[in-house]
This record gives sequence, C-alpha cells and structure tokens, in this order.
Amino acid sequence: RNCRGNPNCLVGIGEHIWLGEIDENTFHNIDDPNFERRKKNAFVGLTNLGATCYVNTFLQMWFLNLELRQALYLCPVARPEYVTAEKKDYEPQTICEHLQYLFALLQNSKRRYIDPSGFVKALGLDTGQQQDAQEFSKLFMSLLEDTLSSQKNPDVCDIVQKQFCGEYAYVTVCNQCGRESKLISKFYELELNIQGHKQLSDCITEFLKEEKLEGDNRYFCESCQSKQNATRRIRLLSLPGTLNLQLMRFVFDRQTGHKKKLNAYIEFSELLDLGPFMEDR
Repeated sequence: RNCRGNPNCLVGIGEHIWLGEIDENTFHNIDDPNFERRKKNAFVGLTNLGATCYVNTFLQMWFLNLELRQALYLCPVARPEYVTAEKKDYEPQTICEHLQYLFALLQNSKRRYIDPSGFVKALGLDTGQQQDAQEFSKLFMSLLEDTLSSQKNPDVCDIVQKQFCGEYAYVTVCNQCGRESKLISKFYELELNIQGHKQLSDCITEFLKEEKLEGDNRYFCESCQSKQNATRRIRLLSLPGTLNLQLMRFVFDRQTGHKKKLNAYIEFSELLDLGPFMEDR
C-alpha cells in the first residue's frame, strides 16, 4: 500500500509503477557532451539533413580549398546592421556570408559536426530529394562567381575563375582541304565517361579522343564551302588551380528506360600528370 500520508515515502507517489516502466538501456542513448566534442586535430563533420550528402561533399571540398576559403573570409558583410537590441545573434544574409559562417565553424568549432540548414535553406534546396551532384556544382559555382564579381578586391572577385576555370579548344580538321578551325571554350569540370574503364587516365584519354564526322554528321567546311568528312577532338589549353573531374556514374539503360548507376572502381595515382594531354601554345 502507498503511504499517502507520509511525504517522505517515495512509495506514496507510485515509485514502483514509473520505475518499472523505464528501460535502463535507454540511459545509454542520452547524449554525452563529451561525445559531441571534437577530438584534437579531427575534422568537423556536417549533418545530413535527409538527402543532402551531395551538398555536404562539395562544402567539405570547397572548405579544404585554402585559396577559396581565404578569399571568402575577405568578403565584407553586406549588412552589418543586422545586430539590434532585439536580435543579437548573427544570421548570414547572403550566399557568401553563409559560406563564411560554415567555413568558420568547420575550422574552429569544438563540436564533432555542425548543421548546414541555413545554407541549404538559403539555396531553396529540398532536403528530402536527392539532386544531381554535377548539376548542383555547376549552378552553385555560377552563382558564386556572379556574386563575387561585384567585389572590388581582385583577390576575391575572380577567385572562382582562378581556382576552377580552365580552357580547352574544340579543333575540327577538314579531311578534304586540311583546314583547321578552333573554338575555344572555358570549363569548370571535365565530365568523364567511366564505362569500360578501370584507370582515370583511360577516362581522360577517351574524353580527348578524336571523333570522326561522317555521313549525316559531316562538317561544313568554310574553305570548301560544302559538307566534308572531318575529325574533331578536344585539346586542353590551360588547367585551373583545382581541377574538377566528374565521373559520370549514371548512364541510360535502354532495357528499363531508366538511369542506372555504375559502381565500377576507378584507379588513379596520387600524382596526375596531364602534361601529355596539354597542347603546346
């Protein structure tokens, strides 16, 4: 019987009932502050918000680019008046400020991981839907380059081009007269087909291989003033400070009518020599 008249008796509040309902194993699931603390010299992680692992991958890659990180730290805060009597906490307002804030936390946080929700929300990304990583990289680099172009500091305004932009040329040679035409274009990544390959160098070789323009795909030669058989290839003219190689792991499956992922391993050495692939200028 409960001793309801005795305030010093724990049985009086039904201790045996609520203690019996507690699984002692649940105590081990309580967050330990020491577990959340980053170990010395360890990297800071990023929380996956559902299907945002592709965003986190690029954020970590961009953070580890010291030149890009230092340039972003030099960007002035767009609206320093965000601090008011009612609102004292810092909230990033622009894409550059969101990157500054995340990079500062990745560099200095004492926690094992941080939450990139503000950055993802600012971009309007759906956290529950997996997006194409290559497309995200292209669109965000374009947005960042456009945003930084208004900066007066030369170390900031063209950092995206310095670090990620290279040049290649589409070179077409007429088989009839030998006339060579060249179309120079900028690139921020090289999209490499991996199907049937095991070495990264083989993927690059295929990307740069010569293509025959014949039949319905013949080339209109300005010199001959008619369509002629020709060859076309890509020649690398200059490389960026950071070369972005995108491995095309998704291909169209004609049998199913859907995309399928290629899980093949691609080997590469620590030192990638692209000298043999470059055109002498």
